[in-house]
This record gives sequence, structure tokens and C-alpha cells, in this order.
Amino acid sequence: MSRLLDAIVDRSLSFPDRIAIRNDRETLSYGDLAARIAARAVHIRATIGDRSGPVGIALPNGLDWILTDLALLALHLPCVPLPPFFSMAQSEAALADAGAIAVVSTDGIALLHHIPADVPAGTAKISYTSGSTAAPKGICLSDDAMLATASAVVARFGAGMAGVHMPVLPLGVLLENVAGLYASLLAGGTYAAYDGANIGLGNPFQPDMPTLIEAVQSTGATSLILVPELLAGLAATLAAGQWRLPGLRLVAVGGARVPIDLLAAAEAVNLPVVQGYGLTECGSVVTIEQPGEVSRGTTGAPLDHVTISIADDGEIIVNGTGHLGTIGAPRSAGPIATGDIGRLDAAGRLIVEGRKSNLLITGYGRNVSPEWVEEVLLAQPVIAQAMVYGDGAASLSALLVPCARDADLAAAVAEANSRLPAYARIDTWQPSRPFSPQDGTLTANGRLRRTAILRRAADLPFFDQLVARTAPVRARLLAVPQLRAGLAGRIDRQTYLAYLAQAYHHVRHTVPLLREARDRLGHRPVLKSALDDYIAEESGHEQWILDDIAAAGGDPARAVADGPSPATAAMIDHAYRTIREGNAAGLFGMVFVLEGTSIALASSGAGAVRASLNLPETAFRYLTSHGALDQDHMRFFETHMNQIDDVADREAIVAMAEAMFDLFGGVFAAIPMESLNETA
Repeated sequence: MSRLLDAIVDRSLSFPDRIAIRNDRETLSYGDLAARIAARAVHIRATIGDRSGPVGIALPNGLDWILTDLALLALHLPCVPLPPFFSMAQSEAALADAGAIAVVSTDGIALLHHIPADVPAGTAKISYTSGSTAAPKGICLSDDAMLATASAVVARFGAGMAGVHMPVLPLGVLLENVAGLYASLLAGGTYAAYDGANIGLGNPFQPDMPTLIEAVQSTGATSLILVPELLAGLAATLAAGQWRLPGLRLVAVGGARVPIDLLAAAEAVNLPVVQGYGLTECGSVVTIEQPGEVSRGTTGAPLDHVTISIADDGEIIVNGTGHLGTIGAPRSAGPIATGDIGRLDAAGRLIVEGRKSNLLITGYGRNVSPEWVEEVLLAQPVIAQAMVYGDGAASLSALLVPCARDADLAAAVAEANSRLPAYARIDTWQPSRPFSPQDGTLTANGRLRRTAILRRAADLPFFDQLVARTAPVRARLLAVPQLRAGLAGRIDRQTYLAYLAQAYHHVRHTVPLLREARDRLGHRPVLKSALDDYIAEESGHEQWILDDIAAAGGDPARAVADGPSPATAAMIDHAYRTIREGNAAGLFGMVFVLEGTSIALASSGAGAVRASLNLPETAFRYLTSHGALDQDHMRFFETHMNQIDDVADREAIVAMAEAMFDLFGGVFAAIPMESLNETA
């Protein structure tokens, strides 16, 4: 029998009334647990008959998950946990790969008819860490390997730490299954197994932190296991509110690299955080800090059941435990090469520096661990997730997930770069939608799937790529003091008139530029049609501006006679030169910049300026009317951009947009403004 099941039987005899598992519907003592496991095993066997093979678990956290898992252990049937964030396709791929004979869900036990798989002898659990729909990789683990880990976790902290453990991660994640559930039961603790939907984790990637905190308080939880993103959310919520969690005695964090600044933020709100390191192939946890003996920057000393060595190339090697292999590929006994690079400090504590396979070698021959740069980026509060790339390139790039829509990513990158040496700084970046296991961009335990992330970015519609790739230069434009002041309504009448004068001198070239581009692109029907529509819409807008100048008390004739500023002339000259000497499709990059900026000015700036200057509505016809038009134009523009599949055209549009954001920023920066120092 399993050592875990033996321990449960022993507890049922020694401490029959001690609470083993509870949730909002049921409380189960150790005295009752062994009998319930046996009853569940009888039910499973009666349903599947004499068939033998892996059985999937597709249940939310709770008593049913635990009883099913332990019953399969008693029946010597391999278990295939299916985390709730797996898509249906991912779950089906895992079950098929394992040759599963059945799956247990909230609908009961469903029999399956897959081709039997070559499962290594002694397998108790098959953990699918990638969740891939194409080539899932099931790591096969024995009961002994998992319980060696769980026992070592108990030994590290002492059975006295086994108070009330509340699972926050899904039980389908090996870290929670082994270091949470199994360790709690071995130590004689209470496992408060609540469905994630009831504790603020209905969507595990958008957690309701106040509800989670209330659940920790109401359950009397003394320990949690978190991934870094959850720790960050918990620490930030505690810092911003009136909550505190004095009952917690242990918060273990792992699954991915943990920034030191995040650990400091957790300590600031009195979270007793320890950091650990592990991997599925080793049965979960390999090293972990001990409360009172933390050394920030390390993941602690190896647990008692393993030893660690460092190969000549820096790879972390684990000895003493390991998986049985994967489906169809049993593994010979011996050390496990983790694929991670790291080192041991003088006290034997492990410092993990990154993935060996992720190491970037720049065009200048410098080796850079992307995890190191990502940690510095993630220390910026406005950056929720980050992925650094650029192998073989002259400089590094990043995909950044902002914490909020209005997050100032440009400032965050600048601050992060100030903490990095020149060769490791981020040169270009773009915002990204979140990474998650649901779309295959994160592993089940929260590690970046870098190839999938880059592939997803490349597969975006072209308009979305244009928006993302130009984000840094757009941020530079929006940082120009004159534009910021205009959007806030903090400019005087002379500054507004100066802006209108320069708007006249570039807008009067809009239709000529469009016509010239149309003539050069006449052989491309889609682009020609779009330009025809723009020409019809844009004709006469320069007269609107002259009318606005007059209504605002300015001199339209003087504005015309003075001509453009050098910055405005440079912007127009660049547009003509691009059409005549380069790819005329690039003009759409200028359209993207000017129309997008006019929307911002119309929606945020026009009303504020009018109110502060007490000018009539007739002085804002260009801004208000043109902004309303441009909102329709931008939707029209997006449709046409997504029809462009020529790579050269796309690159020309991006290049023109990047140049125009900077040139247009120069136009604003050249506008005189007396209150510049006050509004900068």
C-alpha cells in the first residue's frame, strides 16, 4: 500500500477526530477519510470493470478531487490530472496520449476508448506540464517519488507547521498536489479544499484578491502555495487596503523566477514568504527556504531526499529522485539534468539564474539570461508580465503586459534600463495581451512558453501588430510637454493658435500626398480604393483650420504667410520623399499617426482647451469634427490594413508610422508655450 494511505490509516487510529479535509459543504475527519477513500475506490472499480489504465480527473478543487486521486492510488491506476485552465482540446490530447480508460468529472465517470499507451511500470501520476494540443508531454511519476518529496517538505518545516493549508493553485498542478495536499496529510494537518470559484479564483488569471483574502481569513489558513503573479496581487492588495493576514505562518512561492523586489513587497505586508525551486521531472519541490533562514536571491537548500550539483556549463543537476520517463519512453535511473542554469552559494543554497535553452547571445557576443532582464522589468509596478527576446540581434526586445490600460510602459522600461548594463538593456518593446496556460503561452506552473508567445505575436492581424510595434514611439509623442498640456487643457490662446497654424501647413498637403500615393499604387485595387475614400473625406479640411483661427481671434492670412516651422516642413518632406523614393504604401503609416492623434486631441483636448480659454465652438471645428470622422476612419483603416499581406508593404507602413510619430512630436515640441516649465 502507498505510504500516504498507510499514514492516513494510522491517523484514523491515533487521532480519529482530527479534521483532515473541510470545505464549505463538508468536514471530514481522519477517522472517516480512510473509509471514504475505500468507498470511492469501490465505486470507480464497479464503473470501469476489470479494465486497467490511466484515469483522468477533471474536477475543481474539493473533496471529490482528493477522494478520486487517493482512490486511484489505492487501485494502482495511474492518475491524469487535468487542470481547470486546460482547454477541451488540451484535455483531450492529454487523455489520448496517456491512453486513458476513463475520466472523472462533475458529470460522473465517463468511460473512454483510447488506444492503450506504453506507460512506464510503477506510474502513479501522469503530469502534463505543457498542456500542448499538438504534442503533449506526460511526465510519469511513481508514488514513491511523489511521497519522497512530500515527506521531505514535512521534514524541512516540521510537522508542527501543519495547521490549515488552503489550496490556491489547482490540485491538478503537481506543486499543490504534492507539496500541498500530500504533505498536509502526511503531517496530520487540515486541508481546506474549497472550489476556486468560491474563493475569488473563478478565473485564476484574473483573481478577485479581496475575496481570496477573506477566504484565507475565514478558513483560518496558516499556509499557502502561490506562483509569483498571485503573490504580487496578494501583496499589492494588502498594501492598498486595510487587510492583514496574521494567521499565516508560511507562504511558499515557486513555479517561476521570483523578483527580489516582489519578495520585499511581500515582507512589507508581513507575509511569511519562502521561495522554492522544483520541476515535475523531480516530483515537484527540490529546494526551499526555511522560515527564519531565508537568503533573498536563493531558493534555499536542497530537501533531504535530493542532492544538487552544478555542471561545468552551469546546468543544475539533481540526484536522488526522478520521474519514470514519459509515455512510450521510460527513463533509466540516474541524475536529472534540469535545463536550468544556476549556482550554489557558500551555504549550499541554490541560486537559479535562468533556462539553459533560453540563453540569448547578442550580435555583440554577450550572453544574457532573459529571466534576469525580465526580473528587472517586473520590478516595475506597471508591468504585469514580460518576455525578453533577441537572440543574435544587436539589441534586446521585450513583449510587455501592462497592469492597466493607461500604464506608462515607456517610463517603466527607461527605469528598468537604468538598472541594467548597456548590453542587457531593452531597445525596442511592444505591449502584449496577457500570457496564460489557456492559450498555450504559459506552462501549467506559470513559466513562459517563449516560442508560442513569439508565434502568437507574429500571428496578430496586421493592424494589431502596427499598434504594438509603434507603442514606444507613440509613447514618446504623448510625452511631449506641449501635447500633454493640450490634452489637459493647460495652454493659452497663443499656443492654440500656433498649433492651428502648423496644423494648416501639414493638413494642406494631405490630399496632394494621398493623390500622389494613389497614382503610384494604382495597380493595387485595395490600396487605391482606400486612398480614393480618404481623398474624398479629407478635401477642404485646411479651410476648417483657417476658419478656426479666425474664430479664435487669430489672423488666418498671417498664419498662411508665415509658412510652416522647420519641424513641420521636415515632416511633410519626409512624406513626399517616402512616396517618391520608397514604397508609397508607407503613406498609410502617416495616416495612422495623424488620425490616431487627432482622435486623442478631439476626445480629450478640445473640450478642455475650449473651457479653459472660453472660446466659442466655432473655434474648434477642425478638432471636434475631424476627431469624430477619424473614429470612423480608424475602423475603416483597420479593415484595410488587415487586408495587406505583402511583407514589404507592412514594413513600409510600420517604418513610416515610427518616423511620423517622432516627426509629429517635433512639430508639437517646436510650438512656443510660455507655461512649458509648469506643464512639462
